[in-house]
Amino acid sequence: MNTPLPSSPGPIGVFDSGYGGLTILHQMRQMLPQYDYLYLGDNARAPYGPRSFDVVYRFTREAVMKLFSMGCHLVILACNTASAKALRTLQQNDLPTLGGDRRVLGVIRPTTENIGALTKSRHVGILATEGTIRSRSYELEIAHQAPDVVVTGQACPLWAAIVEANEADSPGADYFVHKRIDELLRRDPEIDTIILACTHYPLLLNTILKHVPRGVRVVPQGEYVASSLVQYMQRHPEMENRITQGGTCHYLTTENPERFTECARVFLKEDVDVENVTLG
Repeated sequence: MNTPLPSSPGPIGVFDSGYGGLTILHQMRQMLPQYDYLYLGDNARAPYGPRSFDVVYRFTREAVMKLFSMGCHLVILACNTASAKALRTLQQNDLPTLGGDRRVLGVIRPTTENIGALTKSRHVGILATEGTIRSRSYELEIAHQAPDVVVTGQACPLWAAIVEANEADSPGADYFVHKRIDELLRRDPEIDTIILACTHYPLLLNTILKHVPRGVRVVPQGEYVASSLVQYMQRHPEMENRITQGGTCHYLTTENPERFTECARVFLKEDVDVENVTLG
């Protein structure tokens, strides 16, 4: 924390515990292609979902500080668990000690602030990891944004692992997706809007839509997070001046770069060059 951070403009940092944040990165690059991006996946310590608040905060803080040290002034936590368990503490306790020009944003608020306009029945379902469901972050944020909306959360064990194994279209994926959606809708049949509150889940979208009743809206996060970033840049021109605009994207991983490259093909449908880094 005592090492001076770079003051010259740098890329937008994008952090995830694993690979799912690549779906958020893809949407941001679609809407804001002019900026440079630096993606960091803490793949060696994923998944974060089962870990405690303290451990997720410590790991996330290490990743954010790494991105700051590499020139980022703005970091997006493209990870629901990190957004749920670490974002508030980072914003309140850590950023004030860094001189005031660094920012960290998450993925929960950009999604939930639109929910009031999307649901007609005022009943919303959340599909997420066990850690995100236990945190109640979506429930609390929606209560703030749209207090009349009833929220039901459903943990989906194995979904992220299925995606990373490139089995999203397999019979096994179909079974587990059907099982969890049935559980959610059995608990609240009035749900008309479902948030995919894990960045892996858009890769299961075709399978999810097969098992969601007609008239139920399924909401992936990427588009809302990217739109929120567009609006943030419009409101904060001083931050835009701190971001380089070369249209590039570089990738970092704490795990084997070859493994990252394989998974990136699943998420991005393209080959990427990856650099190995160490946190902590």
